[in-house]
Amino acid sequence: MSTCNDPPAAARALWYVAPGRAELRTEPLPRPAAGEVRVQARYSAISRGTESLVFHGRVPSSEWRRMRAPEQAGDFPFPVKYGYSTVGTVVEGESSLLGRTVFALHPHQDAFVLPREAVLPVPAAVPARRALLAPNLETALNALWDGGALPGARIAVVGGGVVGALVAWLAARLPGAEVTLVDLRPERAGLARALGLGFEPPERVPAGCDLVFHASASPAGLETALAAAGDEASVVELSWYGDRPVPVMLGGRFHSARLRLIGSQVGRVAEPMRARWPLRRRLEKALALLEDDRLDALLEPDLAFERLPAALPGLLGPGAGALCQVVAHP
Repeated sequence: MSTCNDPPAAARALWYVAPGRAELRTEPLPRPAAGEVRVQARYSAISRGTESLVFHGRVPSSEWRRMRAPEQAGDFPFPVKYGYSTVGTVVEGESSLLGRTVFALHPHQDAFVLPREAVLPVPAAVPARRALLAPNLETALNALWDGGALPGARIAVVGGGVVGALVAWLAARLPGAEVTLVDLRPERAGLARALGLGFEPPERVPAGCDLVFHASASPAGLETALAAAGDEASVVELSWYGDRPVPVMLGGRFHSARLRLIGSQVGRVAEPMRARWPLRRRLEKALALLEDDRLDALLEPDLAFERLPAALPGLLGPGAGALCQVVAHP
């Protein structure tokens, strides 16, 4: 516990400062007031899709307000402190939380102060590193709600990144569901096996699916997803393209098959669940669902926080194939 005679604390945080450039900055760390806690970060996670757009300055100005992360500092385009998946230990504040491992929607920072309501205890059966997947699993949960996924359905998920893999893993828990993960990269077949899923390359995508999810963030992937959808089926679009124009094949059988293209956005929950599922409840459910050891296959080896600015061009550049990049804090 701190005392009034302790020197002011400081924290280091990652800031995106210009297109393709980030740096660690030192900033004051206030002592927790009543109802607040200080968290010492253990791990944070890079959200490759979203943070790539932030890193390269490609967040459209129309989305600057909607794209703000819960504890973001600065404003788009730059400089901005951005991120939303951190797990750490409560070291000061609310006595019932002292020493607990908690999850927070916070940018990459080695220590921070938040209201106690803004941190969620991580279940004992969920390792701290795996708890980083909670925001992505919340996205996957909402995607299944948006798509109306049902037991017994034939489901394809195009794009085997973190979100796509979690959607497929979650869908496969539906009784009788036949779920296939589709990806260009042959190495994703090993990931599919680890998660108990079927796998096919795009040229062998199953046809006549009852429900298709698209998470590859590429026009070719979206075309593959539309081709996999059966008559009157839905394609749920999970990709976030930023300011890129995306050609979509709405000719061919799109109209005659009465296909539906649904945008799924975790900032607004699927209508049937919206009134009863606030953010905290969704994150609590996501954390509880992370007890499956197979999900560790989505986690990349640790990257030291000090190395993060130099590593980001490779992690967030074109063709980067990393899954969930774990950042280890000292």
